[in-house]
Amino acid sequence: MIGQPRRAGLVLILLLAGGAIAPAQDVRAALDRYIASNQRAIVSELVDLVSIPNTAADTENIRRNVQLLRDLLRRRGFTTEILETDANPLVWGELRVPGAKRTLLVWAHYDGQPVDLRAWKQANPFVPVLRSGRLEEGAKDITGVRSIMKFEPNWRLYGRSVADDKAPIVALLAAIDGLKAAGVAPSSNVRVLFDAEVSSASLTAAFPRYRDKLTANLMVLLEGPAHPSGRPTVAFGVRGLLALDLTVYGPKVGVNSGNYGNWVPNPALRLARLLASMKDDEGRVLVPGFYDGVSPLTAEEQAMLDAVPDEPASLMKVLGIAAPERKDLSLQQALQLPALNIRGLASGVIGGAATVVIPDRATAFLEVRLVKETPAKAMAEKVLAHIRAQGYHVIHSEPDDETRNRYPHLVKVVLRGGAGDAWRTPPLAPEAQLVTAAVTRMLGEPPVLIRTMGQRVSTPQFIEAMGAPAIVLPTVNFDNNQAAENENLRLGHLFTGILTIAAVLTM
Repeated sequence: MIGQPRRAGLVLILLLAGGAIAPAQDVRAALDRYIASNQRAIVSELVDLVSIPNTAADTENIRRNVQLLRDLLRRRGFTTEILETDANPLVWGELRVPGAKRTLLVWAHYDGQPVDLRAWKQANPFVPVLRSGRLEEGAKDITGVRSIMKFEPNWRLYGRSVADDKAPIVALLAAIDGLKAAGVAPSSNVRVLFDAEVSSASLTAAFPRYRDKLTANLMVLLEGPAHPSGRPTVAFGVRGLLALDLTVYGPKVGVNSGNYGNWVPNPALRLARLLASMKDDEGRVLVPGFYDGVSPLTAEEQAMLDAVPDEPASLMKVLGIAAPERKDLSLQQALQLPALNIRGLASGVIGGAATVVIPDRATAFLEVRLVKETPAKAMAEKVLAHIRAQGYHVIHSEPDDETRNRYPHLVKVVLRGGAGDAWRTPPLAPEAQLVTAAVTRMLGEPPVLIRTMGQRVSTPQFIEAMGAPAIVLPTVNFDNNQAAENENLRLGHLFTGILTIAAVLTM
């Protein structure tokens, strides 16, 4: 009996999706015509936006991004304002609709990750390059991007932030244009917030100051990749992140291993043992209390996970692995649990420059991917307690001589800024059902429903302060090299993303 309300909710989604089919088909046809006739303008607008560098520290170009985004919103009839914060500014816009059913707050970020020019297969990551497909598959460069009238869906545009997160911004703007051209008004007042995600902690701090501009009935986040199947995707939550660095100390300076081997402790070996104490051979984290609070999935929740069309054999082939770390979990099940990852290790020197020394220190860069039930602060305390239980004295700054001489097992732990909790909106919440039904009607097939996305979106405190449910609409291709070199956008995903966003604007 407990599961009946949930099953009833799933039935309601299907009923909502089945209603008003003809109008949705008419709107879809009009949008398809608009997109087909305006591909050059849509892609050119994306090229213009990607061509402005957007790393957080480049304040001059950040301002250029902000000015262009404000102008793009104004051209669509939005009331706009640049909202100053303690870090980089926010771009805000509002489009009021007579008789609106609700107010949406649509969020995306305009800044991007730093670039390593040596790793990119183009001279400048901020000069977009159009290619006939995936670079890894030998795709050829296509010149004259601004003069092309029709783009093949498998063509790809390469450049920093083209997928994360400027394509969703352009898709939103094109959805507004396409609906206007079709004579269809949004069903909601639309508030837009373009955030500087790298410094997004300032967003939460700015909320009290701009509360009247940032409240809404539903927050829609344009972020992340759609499912690899290519189907439209709706996600109801994201993982959080706790990042910490561990440094284990050996001698004050590296010493010759011939003279001191077997006598001076090696910090790299000690760090390896400390890290090994955190996971067993089956991939389960051994930190006491690590999984506390995570309840077993209900039958309905498990059914949602099972319905995600993951293809583990194909995915393992693409990734070049023979088996998953947790053989007892599907990918979707794994995403519902907190995860411990070693994202980097450093000690001594390797390669041709290696020396015969016992190094002075060894450092591991760890991250814990959090779920809604495992808040960052409590998780940090559990990890520290585990480290102490292994016999280590924990410090948070460089040790002095007295500390070195007093504690034989010494580790410095640095908690990195930006730690954020996970969040999740119940998939059967009324707002979640409306989004699911709207996307189904517009795209003609049910979207892939993701209970918890793997990646982090830096807005949990803001969502909590706003007090409204939040939904993620991932629209870009899954293999977009997000945050890495050779970031790219499959253009077919851009055009489908316009439809997905338009569905939510008119639900």
